[in-house]
Amino acid sequence: MSEKVSPLRQPTVPASAAALLREVAGLIVQALNLDVAPADIDADAPLYGEGLGLDSIDILEIALVVSKQYGVQLRADSEENERIFGSLRQLADYITAHRTK
Repeated sequence: MSEKVSPLRQPTVPASAAALLREVAGLIVQALNLDVAPADIDADAPLYGEGLGLDSIDILEIALVVSKQYGVQLRADSEENERIFGSLRQLADYITAHRTK
């Protein structure tokens, strides 16, 4: 006899850190209409400046999308923003620790 096992996670919640990295990279590309594939974003490269080349306006747009998607509260005047948006991986780690959705 085989039993059907119901999934423990909701389909919208990534099953792993790698899945969240891919999902957040896709959100960044979509929100900013970037001409780069989400898979081509280095998870450890800086989002600001030389890495992905984003500026403060781009970071604000990403913060809005992240807030809507994951329920994470981000403030424009937070001293933590440089760390939070330091790289895709740092942003994903912050989302994991603070998400409400």
